[in-house]
Amino acid sequence: MSHRAAGPATAAPRSSLLTASAVMAAGTVLSRLTGFARAALLVAAIGAALDADLFTQANTIPNSLYILVAGGMLNVVLVPQLVRSMRNDPDGGLAYAGRIFTLTVLVLVAATIVLTLAVPLLARIAFDAELFTPELSAQRESAYDLMRYCMPQVFFYGVFVLLGQMLNARERFGPMMWAPILNNLVACAVLGAYIALHGTTRGADGFTTEQELLLGLGSTLGVLVQALVLIPYLRAAGIGLRLRFDFRGAGLGHTLRLGLWTIGFVILNQVAFFVVSRIATGSSIDAAVGAGEAAGATVYQTAFLVTQVPHAIITVSLVTATMPLISRLAADGDRDGMRREISTTLRLVLTAIVPFAAVLACLGRPIATVLFGYGEADAAGVIGTTISAFAPGLVLFTVHYLLLRGFYAAEDTRTPFLIQIGLAVTNIGAAIAYTYGAPPSRVAMLLALAYASAYLVGSLTSSLVLSRRIGSLFGASMLLFLARLAVATAAASAVMLAVSRVLQDLGPEAEGPLPSLLLAATAGVAGALAYVVAAWLVRLREVGSLLGAVTGRLR
Repeated sequence: MSHRAAGPATAAPRSSLLTASAVMAAGTVLSRLTGFARAALLVAAIGAALDADLFTQANTIPNSLYILVAGGMLNVVLVPQLVRSMRNDPDGGLAYAGRIFTLTVLVLVAATIVLTLAVPLLARIAFDAELFTPELSAQRESAYDLMRYCMPQVFFYGVFVLLGQMLNARERFGPMMWAPILNNLVACAVLGAYIALHGTTRGADGFTTEQELLLGLGSTLGVLVQALVLIPYLRAAGIGLRLRFDFRGAGLGHTLRLGLWTIGFVILNQVAFFVVSRIATGSSIDAAVGAGEAAGATVYQTAFLVTQVPHAIITVSLVTATMPLISRLAADGDRDGMRREISTTLRLVLTAIVPFAAVLACLGRPIATVLFGYGEADAAGVIGTTISAFAPGLVLFTVHYLLLRGFYAAEDTRTPFLIQIGLAVTNIGAAIAYTYGAPPSRVAMLLALAYASAYLVGSLTSSLVLSRRIGSLFGASMLLFLARLAVATAAASAVMLAVSRVLQDLGPEAEGPLPSLLLAATAGVAGALAYVVAAWLVRLREVGSLLGAVTGRLR
């Protein structure tokens, strides 16, 4: 790669790109932080037992249903054509945007009405059959009410994505990245009001009407605010929307055919999600009936939220930065170049993600206590165990995520769909097999291991198929890198476990958030130092490259 000096013509675009990247990165970090605050308040307010699962499912299902109804079509089919229209049409794409806006609103309104009427049927899909026994009638009615109050989110999620992508097409990236922060802040305010009005509980008896209204409508209000905040930015960008019903000849059919495989990919993910969520809520129902400790959907999703932070900040950033080059190499038919670039990116990503996974595996319990050990919540133990169980899945998901970009760069969406079939089937099968007969307190942890099993199959399959097309990605040099990475990570893990054991022996009675923060910080810093030293000893040069990139951006 040549390193020519950038002239004035290239300096401005690069500066603009760096600025946009910085804005989006800052938005991602703040979104994650406010998301943690939201999750911590949720666990503090209503615990992590059956009541929490009723609300978690009711608040999550609309997003999943939106993805099933319109999410894949919006992101994969309509948005690319919208971008082209805004850049190429004489009117800046306003007519096309009006058609898309009208069509989307019609579909979303109809879908929201139908889904709201179908809540009893949807509840039978989302919740274990035991919820529909006479003994759990109060909990069942709470589930129905919460789902009805949350279902308008289907419409607001769709409008948010459509308006946000219109702004992205005009290179206004910040608003869509920052708007979810307002959603989280509204949710935090709602949960704070819940604690002020109703106190903290970890019940399994269902909610009162007042509690259902506050939680359900409050959550929907957050998504509404998230969508409405984009409107002033649309006006500032010169995007005026009005309803248009002249859909004929708009060119949607061709684009839809191109995106069918990716829409199928999205649907497979949601089917697996519903199966896993049903198993998870079933464990909370079993715990409520049998008076055991629950580790269901709330525990699973809370732990998953924690483990996705390294992916969102590290993997997505690095992969986004390298995708344009990989796409150009694919367009040029340069398979050797694609292999080198994907291999280099994979090494950098794993160099950062694997030690993070080690931190989660070794320090899951204190991390969970720091984040969620408040109020009357005593779920830190099961959340911490589930965080640790997600650690191998984080690494395998990272590999799979990156390798799929090799297919997308070559405009191949069919192969990822076929790979996803095996992944989804494995996830569902492993979830059922691992949790069969398991006590409720272990279900979330076992579902996390099923997630890892699924992405083991996915990463192996994607690596084999992609290697056949562009050459082996796991040759001798990659295997040597993985061996060095394993040694450095093992050293860091040993140090973290040793330090945490010593600190626990010094103060075994201290289990609150502050002692856990001191333990996690001390063990984490010691592990990081051990990782850097071990990497230097085994000549893991990618660590130096990462540190150089970070320090260079900070200057």
